[in-house]
Amino acid sequence: MKTAKQTSSLSVQIADAIRAAIVDGRLLVGDRLPSEAELADQHGVSRATVREALKRLAAQSLIRTERGAFGGAFVNHLSYEEARAQQVTTSTLLLGMNAVSFQVACEARYALERSCTALAAARRSDATLTTMRTEIARQSDPDLTDEAFCASDVAFHRALVDSAGNEVLSYHLAGSVEAMQPLMNMITFTQRSRAEIVTLHTKIADSLDARDAAAIDAALTALEGYTITLGKSVLEQRAR
Repeated sequence: MKTAKQTSSLSVQIADAIRAAIVDGRLLVGDRLPSEAELADQHGVSRATVREALKRLAAQSLIRTERGAFGGAFVNHLSYEEARAQQVTTSTLLLGMNAVSFQVACEARYALERSCTALAAARRSDATLTTMRTEIARQSDPDLTDEAFCASDVAFHRALVDSAGNEVLSYHLAGSVEAMQPLMNMITFTQRSRAEIVTLHTKIADSLDARDAAAIDAALTALEGYTITLGKSVLEQRAR
């Protein structure tokens, strides 16, 4: 009789095999997977092990299950929105579990965001600019809580990234903006100057409005420098 650990290992192997078939194009969007019984026979395992493998794939949004006479497990159409949520979760776990230094996270986060500024300057829309201006006004409210300020900060940078009008870039930058930004805010919120951040955010929005990519980069670089300096100060105080 197989142990729980062995069963888990087998379910991972089966899930990996099906995932590889999807990535390689041997299984296409909408294709129906073999039945649980057929998969169990193919891999020489129990149906319970197959079910565990399918649950893993469903949790990654790679497959969906349908009930009924024509039901079963089907290769899912994975949207960028679904993939983006997974990217944020993965980035958050990596940062939290691998003790990435504040400076490394900060450098990566702003380097990634600057990669989209040329496209953002060329393609920015009234909608994204309005979002950024709205968030700047919200951040200027002295009664705004630290949690609300952090959420507004994320929304502001998310709008800048989305201004590039490239869903692949938005997907790749989701982890840096929506995972790294809250991490940095959590460390620096006790000492940061909201006025300083609002000033730099205003420069970014004004430069985006003027379609000036170089000026956006300069403002982001200034924001990076301010954040790193502030983070070092906070961490040094905690160490003492």
